[in-house]
Amino acid sequence: MPKPSLQIDLFPLLPSLLLLLLLQGCAGQVATHEEAVASIKGDAVSKHIPKKFAAAAREGTVDDGWLKSFKDPKLDDLVNEALKKNPGLKIRQAQVEQARAFVAQAESKLKPTVGLSASAKDTEYKGAVEKSFAGLNVSWEADVWGRIRTGVAAKTENMQATEADYKFARQSLAASVADGWFMAITAKLQHRFAQEIVGLQKKNLQITRARQQIGQGSERDVHLAKGSLASARDAARSALAAYENSLRSLELLLGRYPSADLKTADKLVAVPPPIPTGIPSEILERRPDLIAAERQVARAFYKEKEANLLHLPRFTFSIGFGINSLNNAIAGLAAGLFSPLYTGGAIEAEVQKATAEQKAAIAAYAQKALQAFKEVETSLAAEEHLAKREEYLGIKEKENKIAYQQTKKQYEIGQIPLLDVLTIQQEWIGAKIARLDVTSKRLVNRVRLHLALGGSFEQPSMEAKSTVAR
Repeated sequence: MPKPSLQIDLFPLLPSLLLLLLLQGCAGQVATHEEAVASIKGDAVSKHIPKKFAAAAREGTVDDGWLKSFKDPKLDDLVNEALKKNPGLKIRQAQVEQARAFVAQAESKLKPTVGLSASAKDTEYKGAVEKSFAGLNVSWEADVWGRIRTGVAAKTENMQATEADYKFARQSLAASVADGWFMAITAKLQHRFAQEIVGLQKKNLQITRARQQIGQGSERDVHLAKGSLASARDAARSALAAYENSLRSLELLLGRYPSADLKTADKLVAVPPPIPTGIPSEILERRPDLIAAERQVARAFYKEKEANLLHLPRFTFSIGFGINSLNNAIAGLAAGLFSPLYTGGAIEAEVQKATAEQKAAIAAYAQKALQAFKEVETSLAAEEHLAKREEYLGIKEKENKIAYQQTKKQYEIGQIPLLDVLTIQQEWIGAKIARLDVTSKRLVNRVRLHLALGGSFEQPSMEAKSTVAR
């Protein structure tokens, strides 16, 4: 018995195939990224960006690798640890992976869907015939108006915005670790100084009691000395609590258990020399969070275009090939057309929603841009203010310490009461603590200036190896 033939006659399918190719050739164009963000290139923010910053700034290109400028290897190690273990950053990284999957999902709609089906039937009755069938089906929607590709563009812009957000999260985490490190060291130094004051107050109490015993001091001075000692111990305890809290906050950034046992340095690093700031307009192209906001504007643009294209007809095609035990081979092609006539306002609502999202994205970009400029201007101004304050407080600390030492000698020889000594002492203590605080603020402000300018904390060679690139 001859084997069945598996020939398929494709001649009847040619008209539909030709129509499919024609529709694909007439597919609409998708707007470019530049066209999608044209609305924010001529807005009030872009038009009124000055050529230079209002605050005093050093000219030159913004540097990358700012973390190395502090010359603190321990800080470098802590930042690397945080980048590997911080849970919040891992969430951001997962969001990037999710956004990439959404792009791949959207792109799949541009490709045919292929399915395989099979069936078999065999009855137990005498003389029954075994029947079997195997079929291959290919379905596809022709993107005639560019609606699907516009949706892909929207998902792509959202993915790139998520990548930029992740990059900014990395930079923000590095800045937060640096801030936490400097503040923890400052808290340690303040606690150490508070302990020194406790020692001084103990000596004052001893001297006061000794003077009373020889009839040169009063009971009032003893009570004042006891109260000052208690106050110093309270300040030391408060400083210790602040130090432990700063350690816990830093350990949390590192992904460690917040046990407050992190070892810190014994002194603050010197504030690096002034840095170049570039020109204001460059911030829009350099800061990852502003790049992300721009990508969101483009995403909203594409979503609005995609919503409008829902009014146009859709063309779908399905090609099937089948083989069975009776008829040898079967083939067929079906073409479908769907044109929305009445949807109860669903499409119009989708367009309105997308339009509102586009307006919100444009406004959000303007707000973020202005906030970014404010951050730079504030940090630049603080550079000068904090440097002057540190200078003044250094003088105040030095002079008050000398005055305290002189006043203490006068008390010891009975020229002045103890209250005068304690008053000058508090002036010196306050100046010392304030100077430490301002020195720390100068370092923290420098970190924030780097972050505001958009410079990366990594060296350029390392930046190129980043898992997320713009």
